[in-house]
Amino acid sequence: MLSRKPTTKFAVAVVAAAAIAIGGGGYGTVSATASTASGAASATSSVSAISSRADSGSRGSNARSGPAAGGSIGTVDSVSASGFTLTTSAGQNVTVTVTSSTAYRQGAEAAPASGVTTRESVLVLGTTNGTTITASRVIVQPRLTVPKPSWAGTVVPFTRGAQSASKQAGQIPTAYKQGGGTIVSGTAANKATRAALAVYPGGIVDRVVKLSNGEYEVHNIGVNWPHHIFVNHDFKLIGAD
Repeated sequence: MLSRKPTTKFAVAVVAAAAIAIGGGGYGTVSATASTASGAASATSSVSAISSRADSGSRGSNARSGPAAGGSIGTVDSVSASGFTLTTSAGQNVTVTVTSSTAYRQGAEAAPASGVTTRESVLVLGTTNGTTITASRVIVQPRLTVPKPSWAGTVVPFTRGAQSASKQAGQIPTAYKQGGGTIVSGTAANKATRAALAVYPGGIVDRVVKLSNGEYEVHNIGVNWPHHIFVNHDFKLIGAD
């Protein structure tokens, strides 16, 4: 008498289970095999998950999620009731949202919100989330007169598909470790952001990290270089990479 080997249903069940695993865990590849010997069936399946981080030359290698203190500088393109848009010197588009607590300055003096007009140069400080900044302070015609060090180099604008530049300028703090440090806000973040943008305008500062030795890493997005700008305890530029 012939015996029927239950291979078909078992193999289908294995493939179905693997498909469910993929559906719950993202993209992946599945391999499933079924074999029988002496009336016994065995099957193995493997799922390898594929994960990637969309960098696009913007966030850098130690990107962290979530809004944080930062800012940008550029020329106003359009103005609306909710804020305005600007374009940086490296061609990065930035959306600025204002609130009832946003403070406006022209130089060191208080200024009205109406001072923000198209083609005006502005420095924005606030909470950065991608290419959107919720402004705590808007400075019209900012006076960033910090001398540019001879070693500083120039900003490399972001080009889609182009590999980010790999170079260092100045001094990289020995305390720096990608992903290390503490994200800061308030006065320290504002001073570090201004110091970084004074020498390296064109991108968007999306966070400021205080290192273990008290110096700061200012993380810059929207450009191919530099992604990390370093300032010391006195908020003086010391290096970039």
